[in-house]
Amino acid sequence: MLNFFKKKEKKQAKKNPVAKEKAPSKSSTGRSQEELATVKGQIGEHKIDIQLAQLPKEYKYINDLMVKNSKSKTGYSQIDHIVISPYGIFVIETKNYQGTIYGGKDRKTWLINGKFKFMNPFHQNYGHVEGLKQLIDSKHHDAFISMVSFTKRCTFKIDLELRKIHSNDLIVYDIELSEFIHRKVSVNKLQNQEPFLSEDEVNEVYSLFIGVNITDEKIREQHNQAIKEKSNKAEKALSKCVVCDKPVSEKVKNYCLSSKKFGGKVYCFEHQKNIC
Repeated sequence: MLNFFKKKEKKQAKKNPVAKEKAPSKSSTGRSQEELATVKGQIGEHKIDIQLAQLPKEYKYINDLMVKNSKSKTGYSQIDHIVISPYGIFVIETKNYQGTIYGGKDRKTWLINGKFKFMNPFHQNYGHVEGLKQLIDSKHHDAFISMVSFTKRCTFKIDLELRKIHSNDLIVYDIELSEFIHRKVSVNKLQNQEPFLSEDEVNEVYSLFIGVNITDEKIREQHNQAIKEKSNKAEKALSKCVVCDKPVSEKVKNYCLSSKKFGGKVYCFEHQKNIC
């Protein structure tokens, strides 16, 4: 029976040889790459949701919060996850990348596999934290902890400081997110006699964030579209020398981005000579 269908497929391919070229890229499962990326993202978010749901009852968590942020270019901040505990407000940015992640706390851009550039996720999350600080009493501002979660399909080649639990900027794998939250809370308990937030204050902050959450799909779509356009513009800018604006090849661009001495900037061959 299987051979019968294979023969039938070959006959159809001969009759319509261009059909395969016009069809969207498919994986072995029959799904497009875009569909697979969406599914993987959903699975990753689900894994995090399960961990957050198992945190102590006195903790409060919020998924996919969108708030107004006057400091953001789009006017909004969209935060993947927030955990509000007596010993810390965790603002969590999730990344669904695959490959080796190269980056440093102070570097403006990071790299995947030494080639593909993306914004330093802690700079991105800093904007989210600042947006949330605008909403609550300043006495709680020191309670914020920035966390960036990557899937286990990644390998970290980053500043070791970002993995040390005493830091308020922590990079973790998705499967260890709740573990790092527990460890960070334990450290803060040892270092502080009193909690950062009382039980009433935890509930108050939670209610405040929920109350300002923007659920309008049109606004959310406009925000996401603006982020995509900004990313596309940045990608086009990377294809030119920052000094003379001369277009460079993909090979030259990747070389510059993978070399620390260029600081995440792209230079043509002539101007590379002037960089020490």
